[in-house]
Amino acid sequence: MEFNEAKEKAAFLREQLEYHNYRYYVLDAPEISDYEYDLMMQQLIDLEEKFPGLSSPDSPTQRVGGQALSEFQQVVHSVPMLSLDNSYSHGELMEFDKRIRKTIQEEIEYVVEYKIDGLSIALRYEDGRFVQGATRGDGYIGEDVTQNLRTIKSIPLKLKEEVDLEVRGEVYIAREKFAALNRKQAERGETIFANPRNAAAGSLRQLDSKITAQRPLDIFIFNIQQVEDHIFDKHTEGLDYLKHLGFKTSPYEVCSRMEEVIELCEKWALRRMELPFDIDGLVIKVNSLRQREALGMKSKSPKWAIAYKFPAEQQKTTVQDIIIQVGRTGALTPTAILDPVRVAGSVISRATLHNEDNIRQKDIRIGDKVIIQKAGDVIPEVVRVLFDERTGDEKIFAMPKVCPECGEETVRIAGEAVTRCINSACPAQLRRGIIHFVSREAMNIDGLGESIAALLLEQQLIEDVADLYYLKKEELIPLERMGEKSAQNLVDAIEKSKDNGLDRVIFGLGIKLVGSRAAKLLAEAFGSMDSLMHASYDQIISIPEIGEKMAESVLAFFQEERNLKVIEKLRRAGVNMENRKKAAEAGEQKLEGLTFVITGTLVKYKRNEAKELIERLGGRVSGSVSKKTDYVLAGEEAGSKLEKALELGVPVLDEAAFDAMIQQ
Repeated sequence: MEFNEAKEKAAFLREQLEYHNYRYYVLDAPEISDYEYDLMMQQLIDLEEKFPGLSSPDSPTQRVGGQALSEFQQVVHSVPMLSLDNSYSHGELMEFDKRIRKTIQEEIEYVVEYKIDGLSIALRYEDGRFVQGATRGDGYIGEDVTQNLRTIKSIPLKLKEEVDLEVRGEVYIAREKFAALNRKQAERGETIFANPRNAAAGSLRQLDSKITAQRPLDIFIFNIQQVEDHIFDKHTEGLDYLKHLGFKTSPYEVCSRMEEVIELCEKWALRRMELPFDIDGLVIKVNSLRQREALGMKSKSPKWAIAYKFPAEQQKTTVQDIIIQVGRTGALTPTAILDPVRVAGSVISRATLHNEDNIRQKDIRIGDKVIIQKAGDVIPEVVRVLFDERTGDEKIFAMPKVCPECGEETVRIAGEAVTRCINSACPAQLRRGIIHFVSREAMNIDGLGESIAALLLEQQLIEDVADLYYLKKEELIPLERMGEKSAQNLVDAIEKSKDNGLDRVIFGLGIKLVGSRAAKLLAEAFGSMDSLMHASYDQIISIPEIGEKMAESVLAFFQEERNLKVIEKLRRAGVNMENRKKAAEAGEQKLEGLTFVITGTLVKYKRNEAKELIERLGGRVSGSVSKKTDYVLAGEEAGSKLEKALELGVPVLDEAAFDAMIQQ
């Protein structure tokens, strides 16, 4: 067979395979047998092996998984993936409706969708081809899991139109398929998954996409994050357009009154187990996009949407013991050890009791029969004690007078509910602090888990987080379960983390009350660790979203000599202490006033990286070519936008020409 004939045959097979994927995985209405499908897939595989030039990222053959990764790259979301406010009662829904109607003095439609219990992701398409998928992460930065998402057969690799858009969806595993997956895991002697959500999250974060391809992942798409050259009046119009493009979209119902919404909440609270997948509530959104714009946003969530969480499932169990865990801030947290019981899809064997006051108010004793639930269907908690089932053998619990980790005296400061160990050298605090510092949202040092942190402290190889950057491979090799290769990998991961952003360093330091979002705000506002260290209370409090207690906590942190020494050791080790993005933005605006359009697949840059670079240098990126376009940056397989640029006489740059322009 000649190449052109093979090319034509491959194109036909791809079209047929994607059509039958859509029929089977999206519409649940197959037209051919599995045998016929497999036969066509094998023909395409054979053709692509014989003629390597036929391979393409959107071929159905890519769904079997590709080369394993060593790590996931970070992705900055072009549109933040915000969370929703939660409601737990009908009264809270009526209050939400009241707030909406106070601003919108006209008829309002609400769209009600299932709140799928899965993992939120963003999918980006360029010229109708799937080019990147990322996890939600903290809403602003996620992880690139494109290879793994390609294996999900309900995600179209090529849309029915050549459109640039980004969508948001929820990856999940249906209950029956989850049960079958766990049966297979048991047969192989492998780990049994706790619930479908954990299984979906773990599957999507596999470094080897061939493993992901073996997991029964599915997806519902529920939102257009951004789209070029299309304007919609309503959210439902956008969902219908996505369905037309080939996506498996979230089922929805439209209500004109909040009372209708509440009826749906009552209905699905009772009937949710009739669905083939897990939901933990419903999502209520204003349908009109114009009304949404008028309602606006809060710092972390939209004002035009709310999640209604179903009442938590409750179960009876026994408190076998109460133990103490010491956190990185020295807080002593009592935890109930329970007889294992299944609650909301997970086996629960422990639950946090929060603090001494909570234990006293609920009168929880060792040996009590109790009712537990998962707060928000996530965190196990003791709801109440079954006092009528007491035998008299139950034991009253008292908070320890000394820290169980270091033996130093504990204190409870007036006005606080928490008992603390104030020994800054407490091994538990050091261990927890190191675990926080190396975590994914902070410095992201792969391979340094709790057991390694404990070993490093035990062997006196480190005393604080800064000491990690002075470790040598030869010191690590003798450690238990380490070896030469693991030691080298850990040293490499530590070295790589030096180039992390300033916000990650700030978050990693573990400043009380400062989360990852606040760390980003501080990094952007002050630009360097030095500026932040010398900032006044008024300067810190002036930053939007930074409150009084957080500002006081930041000031207190930088007044402690021990913290200053750690920062200085980090600086000497070469850890980045500047917000490089801010520094770059202060540079020359070489592309000021110029409008670019990007099309095709770029080699050196990812599409969003090129966009960020152009905007940082003063330029603007548009989604469509017109006479006002100054340049088109064209990569491989550029489509209709390149044709239009040539037709209008707009200058076209390849990546080499673009690099030459910005380096002049």
